[in-house]
Amino acid sequence: MLIDLKAFTAKAKRRYKENEKFFALLKRSRRRDLDDKVDRFHEEAFKKIDCLDCANCCKSISPTFEPTDIKRLSKFLDLKTNVFIETYLEMDEDGDFVHHGAPCPFLLPDNKCRVYEARPEACRGYPHTNEKKIRSIADITLQNTMYCPAVFDITEQLKKEFR
Repeated sequence: MLIDLKAFTAKAKRRYKENEKFFALLKRSRRRDLDDKVDRFHEEAFKKIDCLDCANCCKSISPTFEPTDIKRLSKFLDLKTNVFIETYLEMDEDGDFVHHGAPCPFLLPDNKCRVYEARPEACRGYPHTNEKKIRSIADITLQNTMYCPAVFDITEQLKKEFR
């Protein structure tokens, strides 16, 4: 399914405050079936949404680069670590290495990743909705509703289920 990113972004912005309140409630919820529901909704969302039709995460936000990511990518690109850092990364306000800006410098025109085999761990796990303990990442999941149509869809399903 092709994603209209402009329409998606507008809808995500309109629902942000509502989603913010929902995630605040969700973090306090004691529902034992929450992770199972999120896992099911994750599977359903990614049956409908193909990341290669969107790549909004790669176009809009940067992952954090851990030292192992930097080493792996430097080797993959046949660059010295310091050259990789100087060429592609900067340190953010939290002291984490991130891309200089958006979009990701490794994003190809067809939305594929030029360094897919060596991509950072944060990219490998994105959008993290298939991980257990969704309550512990509720804040980042809320933020991801602004970038990832699948996370937005999962959130909409959760609101129907838990309200």
